[in-house]
Amino acid sequence: MVERTSQAAAEEFIPVGGLDPDSPLVGRIHPSLNVEARKHGIKPSILLLHYTGMPSCERAIDWLSRPESKVSSHYVIDVDGAITQLVAEDMRAWHAGISIWRGQTDVNSASIGIEIHNPGHGDDYCDFPDKQMQAVANLSAEILARWGIAPEGVLGHSDVAPGRKIDPGERFDWKGLADGGVGRWVEPEPPGPLIASHSRQPLPADIAQVQRLLAAYGYGIRTDGLLDGTTRDVIRAFQLHFRPQRIDGVIDPSTIATLERLIEASNPPPAA
Repeated sequence: MVERTSQAAAEEFIPVGGLDPDSPLVGRIHPSLNVEARKHGIKPSILLLHYTGMPSCERAIDWLSRPESKVSSHYVIDVDGAITQLVAEDMRAWHAGISIWRGQTDVNSASIGIEIHNPGHGDDYCDFPDKQMQAVANLSAEILARWGIAPEGVLGHSDVAPGRKIDPGERFDWKGLADGGVGRWVEPEPPGPLIASHSRQPLPADIAQVQRLLAAYGYGIRTDGLLDGTTRDVIRAFQLHFRPQRIDGVIDPSTIATLERLIEASNPPPAA
């Protein structure tokens, strides 16, 4: 999600600087000034997907280009599938904010960011059109191949910033993306009746086990067996991505089964 830190300046602002497209799928170049070298020689191991959360794609591109916004991304994809590049892939864009994945707190240096135009949660939150999702899949496949990013490295902003971000959200087609070879997906266990899922407080051992599984996949979470606000935020983030039928931060049988299924799929047994 595009983070707005101040009001945009004059509408006639035009970014400057050269930028060559990293992909033949790019239809337009619109360089952002909010860019720097990746730190400590870190190479991308994460493809981070966002929604713009703005009324129009043009406004998002404009904002991601302005120095006063202090935000940027490598790409923006409009609802018709048009792809605009703002930052070279080998450079550090400013899209992740305060975040963590697999112990890495400089997610900006470790990732390539794609902003996907959608007005975001609210009255106008909507499904992502087929043309847009196909463009996301095509560009993402190129990026994964170019940088050797594993399926587990295809993430949403909510995965790396639980409680702070909720994009791209439960309407994003993670399953379709994975079916096309981009990202990891397992069939979620259907949630049980709402009352039953809330009727029992999980035991500390259950909480610790869920925390360990979430941490094993990559989420930033302590494994202390305490069902605190941070743990609930991470469970919600997991559900947003992998169990979107119900997003409530509750440790229920559906969430546990889906999480165990995901860990198993991510760590297949060695070939005999």
